[in-house]
Amino acid sequence: MSQVLRLWPLLTATHRYDKSLSTRNRGQGQIIEAPILAYLIETANGRILFDVGCDYGKIAEPKQRARYYDEENFAFGAPDMKAEQRLPNHLAKMGLTPADVDVVFLSHLHFDHAGGLCDVCGKEVHVQHDELQAARTDLDPAYFSDDFAGDYPWKVQQGEYDLVPGVRAVSTPGHTAGHMSLWIELPKGPPVVLCGDAADLSENLVKEIAPGLCWQDREDLALDSIRKLKSLQQAEHAQLWPNHDIEFFHTLQQFPKFHE
Repeated sequence: MSQVLRLWPLLTATHRYDKSLSTRNRGQGQIIEAPILAYLIETANGRILFDVGCDYGKIAEPKQRARYYDEENFAFGAPDMKAEQRLPNHLAKMGLTPADVDVVFLSHLHFDHAGGLCDVCGKEVHVQHDELQAARTDLDPAYFSDDFAGDYPWKVQQGEYDLVPGVRAVSTPGHTAGHMSLWIELPKGPPVVLCGDAADLSENLVKEIAPGLCWQDREDLALDSIRKLKSLQQAEHAQLWPNHDIEFFHTLQQFPKFHE
């Protein structure tokens, strides 16, 4: 029986960029606005935070912004992140502090998913072994090495597993080497799968288009992961939630409302 009680989508920032970064080899020249999300999952066995957004300091402080979001690697600049969007401020509005988060589950270690570790770190930080190994190379500029270089309570995992009854890590590599999605069985309605960047947009799922950025150009892995998610959707009547789709985000319960 699922232990999940509630699920909150949390908007941590937005980012404007060329659509082709989300839809491989398609959408060049079209600028989209993408939400950068985290999700708080309350269970009978504690609280799980799915992703943690960006490091606010790297955006707000001019010297850091110039260093990390240089024009060579970030032609579209840094995300738009306000102080009130930092995760401790979201948690405070719920009467919580970062110490009340039991597990941080990172879909992957790109800057817009792992940077906020400096603001909120659970009693355990779950990441895939292959993801951590890949992130420690210099092969992908979307990894900021100091985002995950701190003395965090890592729980390095290999493959799929249950975090608690009703919450399962789903392997979806392709966008990155060890990318993971998260299966959640809510008390009411169908299961939800937080796709992470296995599917930025609904279009990635409907038209089976790989994300614009694929680890080592492994588009085949990314497409396999999209098809795996769609098979789960069909077999289990699950809802697939894309990660950077502003129109889809507006269909969700807006904070402080929640899904149950």
